[in-house]
Amino acid sequence: MSDKKQASLLVQGYEVVIGFETHAQLSTQSKIFSRSPTAFGAEPNTQACAVDLALPGTLPVMNRGAVEKAIRLGLALGSHIAEQSVFARKNYFYPDLPKGYQISQFEIPVVQGGEVSFFLGDEKKTVHLVRAHLEEDAGKSLHEDFIGQSGIDLNRAGTPLLEIVTEPDMRSSAEAVAYAKELHKIVTWIGICDGNMQEGSFRCDANVSVRKPGAALGTRREIKNLNSFKFMQQAIDYEIRWQIEQIEDGHAIQQATVLFDPDTGETRAMRTKEDAADYRYFPDPDLPPLVIGRDWVERVKGEMPELPRQMAERLVQTYGLPEYDATTLTQSPAMAAYFETAAKASGQAKMASNWIMGEVSRRLNNEEKAMEQVPVAAETLAALLKRIADGTVSNNAAKQVFEALWSGEASDVDVVIEAKGLKQMNDSGALEKIIEEVMTANAPMVEQFRAGKEKSFNALVGLVMKASKGKANPQQVNDVLRQKLQ
Repeated sequence: MSDKKQASLLVQGYEVVIGFETHAQLSTQSKIFSRSPTAFGAEPNTQACAVDLALPGTLPVMNRGAVEKAIRLGLALGSHIAEQSVFARKNYFYPDLPKGYQISQFEIPVVQGGEVSFFLGDEKKTVHLVRAHLEEDAGKSLHEDFIGQSGIDLNRAGTPLLEIVTEPDMRSSAEAVAYAKELHKIVTWIGICDGNMQEGSFRCDANVSVRKPGAALGTRREIKNLNSFKFMQQAIDYEIRWQIEQIEDGHAIQQATVLFDPDTGETRAMRTKEDAADYRYFPDPDLPPLVIGRDWVERVKGEMPELPRQMAERLVQTYGLPEYDATTLTQSPAMAAYFETAAKASGQAKMASNWIMGEVSRRLNNEEKAMEQVPVAAETLAALLKRIADGTVSNNAAKQVFEALWSGEASDVDVVIEAKGLKQMNDSGALEKIIEEVMTANAPMVEQFRAGKEKSFNALVGLVMKASKGKANPQQVNDVLRQKLQ
């Protein structure tokens, strides 16, 4: 990294170091070690059985579907999938953890290594992973519904999770959020997690520390349960500022687990952070090692969809798109499919990309709609792009056509163009007449151009476009007007 780029990343002279731990709830129908359902929103304590509570005489049984989803993640991220991994008991007390321990993986996780690549602006970044391990979720403590008391809902206890752990590779809150968005895209794309952050299906913990450039890693604080990208950025930015202020004031940073309060925009310490030794990990005596045969991995590989990064590379090669466009268009399978249909039907790949990333995405964002809810079919957009390409309508007129299509006023591009009189003027004789009239009426401006004032030319172009009621082809106006002026 160049000195200049390094300097631009510093905050008040400090380098920021961020690592992530993400809990992705696996979209299985039942829990990781029992047959209890995992559906969200059920009445409290109606989806927890004796196995989830570890009552005497019960034994956990591994959910094969959860293992298969872990294999899918490993294949998607270029990780090593361990042929044999081990489950351990992570011991700690909390009211919503009825067993007094959580079944997780410690020394030998199922998914090892791998990486996630993404764009931050137009710069490609890569975050390396340490591991992804299978574990069960705890229950949930409810504090709002009971005055002076807490309720315990064990519906979530035993829900299968993949905890995805990165190296401390990120150097800004923007980079951390871009990583989280890319990971979210991948887990939903390959169908292992529904990605619903409001329901807790995709929860991120950010380990944040600061240091002077070249110094040893600083003491980290872990911001728990970040369940929106907006709050994620706010929480990390606040934590960075807080840590720098503490160090500048001569205080040492203590390793801790902190929570982010969206109402105040601040983080606050919840407890001093435990280390692995505090959890007294030991292999779970009720679960044998998890053995994954190569034939199982090969079968899952054969069923994998085309991954976002692979599809992006194909879009670059097939359609000649810039890498940035290809990465943006592969935000979801729906967006990628919409683009490919529009590009093939119109023969205008770059124009299709510009419209989808611009006009289509802007309208979807304004209306808070998903790509699947686009009211204009990809084939209809393609028909509009053809009319721009053959000079029938200008870009501005095309936006008026698109508005009519989007609002449901009409569904046929050519019908809208005719009805609204948006066809570009392609009659060179009529255009020459308009230009001559504008030049005659604005003789001083013509003289200024001939005296070397280029700005006068742009003003004359504007007057011609106005006189043609926007129907003249701008490029044709430029060419004919310049010819006549010279």
